[in-house]
Amino acid sequence: MPTLFPELIRRFDVSGPRYTSYPTADRFVEAFTPDHFAQALAQRRNGAAAMRLPLSLYVHIPFCESLCYYCACNKIITKHHDRGETYLRYLSREVELHTTHVGVGQTVSQLHLGGGTPTFLSDSELRELMTMLRRSFMFTPGGEYSIEVDPRTVDATRLATLAELGFNRLSFGVQDFDPAVQKAVHRVQPTERVFALVESARALGFESVNVDLIYGLPQQTPESFDRTLAQVAKLRPDRIALYAYAHLPERFKPQRRIIAAELPTAGAKVSLLSRSLSAFQSAGYVYVGMDHFALPNDALAVAKRQGRLHRNFQGYSSQPDCDLIGLGVSAIGRIGATYSQNARTLEEYCDYLDQGRLPVVRGLALTRDDLLRRAVIMALMCQGQLQFESIELAHLIDFKSYFAAELENLRSMEEKGLVEVNDTGIQVTAMGWFFVRGVAMVFDRYLQADRTRARFSRII
Repeated sequence: MPTLFPELIRRFDVSGPRYTSYPTADRFVEAFTPDHFAQALAQRRNGAAAMRLPLSLYVHIPFCESLCYYCACNKIITKHHDRGETYLRYLSREVELHTTHVGVGQTVSQLHLGGGTPTFLSDSELRELMTMLRRSFMFTPGGEYSIEVDPRTVDATRLATLAELGFNRLSFGVQDFDPAVQKAVHRVQPTERVFALVESARALGFESVNVDLIYGLPQQTPESFDRTLAQVAKLRPDRIALYAYAHLPERFKPQRRIIAAELPTAGAKVSLLSRSLSAFQSAGYVYVGMDHFALPNDALAVAKRQGRLHRNFQGYSSQPDCDLIGLGVSAIGRIGATYSQNARTLEEYCDYLDQGRLPVVRGLALTRDDLLRRAVIMALMCQGQLQFESIELAHLIDFKSYFAAELENLRSMEEKGLVEVNDTGIQVTAMGWFFVRGVAMVFDRYLQADRTRARFSRII
């Protein structure tokens, strides 16, 4: 793992998209209606080739019992667990509307439950949800079936239930083990509890356990985060997601409870990142890309080595690129050459379903240029390279002419040793892999046109 020089980090520490899609979700328009989405679903059903490709499912569970101050997710804070039962009824209606258009029994190779807090639902409610999904879709053996877990909401018995329901991957939200940091962000969870849960997950046979960490939180210091990193190395999860905290209190109200003076300085934040990379390298983790690390034998690291890495709205995946159906409040989906997003409020979401309509409130039908740039950006984000000829044959263009301005803009990154450009293609270097979002941004036509990046997180 290369050494990241502080001057490089400062030079390329700008705001930018995470590219879980291209175009990015901020480009979705309200002119894309439920009817447009229904047409995309019908096209999938009528396309013989598409019918043979598996689906990915994302289910958004918006409820949380308590507020984490750093959180920028779409969530509903409540201690009334009966709301979960009502929500499941509406999810069932949404699934029925989808199967009306695509048919019952579509193959699914990937499922992710996110939130909010999916484990806000009781065991019986999670069982009801999985029964509903299995009634409508056919889950393939060997697929990726994951759920986000708040360690404060589960015990070993609940983990056993998740395994029984078919989940084979868990993601624990840890963020930081330091008690002072936990208190500052209103998420106190004992270290011993996390260790016990991971041990139980391994005993139950879960294929992969992920731990989420955040650097740049209030009260964090390089020294305190070193202790967290040491504990993570001892915990030894299969995967680690290391996110930079983006303090945007004007956009996310919960962040207004964070005391800005307690946030690490820019220099300290760079140190937190540098120390993290060194600690993970020493612990034997592979840098998969875009904040993600994995043990060498984990499916994600294997996919990276074999050039099979893909990227969707849940991040990196070892599963083949496929259509995604998003279910629940604010969920985003991708069908064919379209993106869609559901209503962001529970009231509006339920209102659509009460009317018997798909709850899509915005989306996008991709243009030829969008599809071309998506192919370029995803090649860079997932494989770290692209061959001009493959893009030219697939999209009937002359790469060097079409992207003349972009290739010129890559020169500064080439001079810094982040990319290598030759007559046949572009290669992201080992150093450049840490700045791959910045490389991809060069090919983002929308971003280059308006340069409005304050709405995005920092790329480092």
